[in-house]
Amino acid sequence: MENQYIFERTEMKYVISVEQKKELLARLREQLIPDFYPHSDITSIYLDSDDFRLIRNANGSRNYKEKMRIRCYGEVSDDSPVFMELKKKYKGTTYKRRIDLTYRQMRDYLLFDRKPDNSQITNEIDYLLTSCDLKPKVLIRYQRDSFQSKDDASLRITFDYQLRYSTTDMTLTNRQPEDILLSDDKCIMEIKSLAAMPLWLTAALKEMKIYPGSFSKYGTVYATKLAQGGKFTCHSYSRQYIPNLTSPHTYYAH
Repeated sequence: MENQYIFERTEMKYVISVEQKKELLARLREQLIPDFYPHSDITSIYLDSDDFRLIRNANGSRNYKEKMRIRCYGEVSDDSPVFMELKKKYKGTTYKRRIDLTYRQMRDYLLFDRKPDNSQITNEIDYLLTSCDLKPKVLIRYQRDSFQSKDDASLRITFDYQLRYSTTDMTLTNRQPEDILLSDDKCIMEIKSLAAMPLWLTAALKEMKIYPGSFSKYGTVYATKLAQGGKFTCHSYSRQYIPNLTSPHTYYAH
């Protein structure tokens, strides 16, 4: 597989109001430009074991967090690109290992164990997937606006809003998740950087009294619903829930 990616960077999160977003962007209009992808419609499926091992370990550790997710941008068809990501965070630095494949290849892999290749990154993803018996647990969909520094393309600021989630229909074709994750008057700002934050940015955040916090989309769903015994349906991309594994075309008609 040609398209494989490894990322290493520092990420800081902030939960702010929509009004604060507008004010901050106005203050930084001389320093920021729209990113290469200025707006994205993102859908992510988080995978975990039946006892939620990954998210419980992440919530219980200050220094190390590990997650597995599937992500797409916009609407999907059989040939649409889909990303499978293994994301780890250690002492504030995020390491992301990712492969991309088509929607059809992703379903073949998860449902019928048709591994897309034998590369190192795929093997790492496959090991965690099989050793922990990971299955889809939460689907989260949201909108994202992205900006980057005029002087340093590695410095990016993203704003996620209109966050919705589902624990009952976890297919990437689900365009209307039924539950609200964060009220629409708020958004999640994330600052992603390979180096120290520039002074113009730290000064603006200080003047506006915007302080970093911790907000995990999957972690919030787990804490507010799944850990409380909320309704959960393991549906879609889990092999044991497909009636006839020898007839994949029946599933593809879904």
